[in-house]
Amino acid sequence: MFGKSQSETPDNHRDSTSAQKMPRSAVASSAAPEASSISSGLSIVGKIVGHGALTIFGQVEGELRASTVVIAEGAQIEGDVVAEELTIGGYVKGTIHANRVKLNSTAVVEGDIFHRTLTIEENARFDGMSRRQENSTDTLSREPHPQVVPIESNRKGNGAPDGLNA
Repeated sequence: MFGKSQSETPDNHRDSTSAQKMPRSAVASSAAPEASSISSGLSIVGKIVGHGALTIFGQVEGELRASTVVIAEGAQIEGDVVAEELTIGGYVKGTIHANRVKLNSTAVVEGDIFHRTLTIEENARFDGMSRRQENSTDTLSREPHPQVVPIESNRKGNGAPDGLNA
């Protein structure tokens, strides 16, 4: 009995360590690219930031940032949109910064579009200014880093009243 358990233990140990030695990058690279969606029954107020593809079917009030954005027919966005590639079939009210913008025939856009390429299908509605820029997402794609600003330079900042600062 002891001989059997000893011969099984190294095999089991090798199996578990070989699974642990598998690099995570190999597993992650086989996965599909990130894709998210906001369904038609969903309404979001706030800032949405994504790094992959995002499809909007519902309503968003606020800033929207993602690599590839599709605003489907019936969807409504009120706020700024920043993307590498943007396809609009719904309603957008706000400023758009995207390298490639396509307004489908069902699109309604109220606001300015800063783009590298702009395609507008027949029957799309666009009320605003269009401005071509070589890379309209360059300066906007980087989030500003928060800065620490001291309230008073004489204080040590431990939160205690002035007489208790060490």
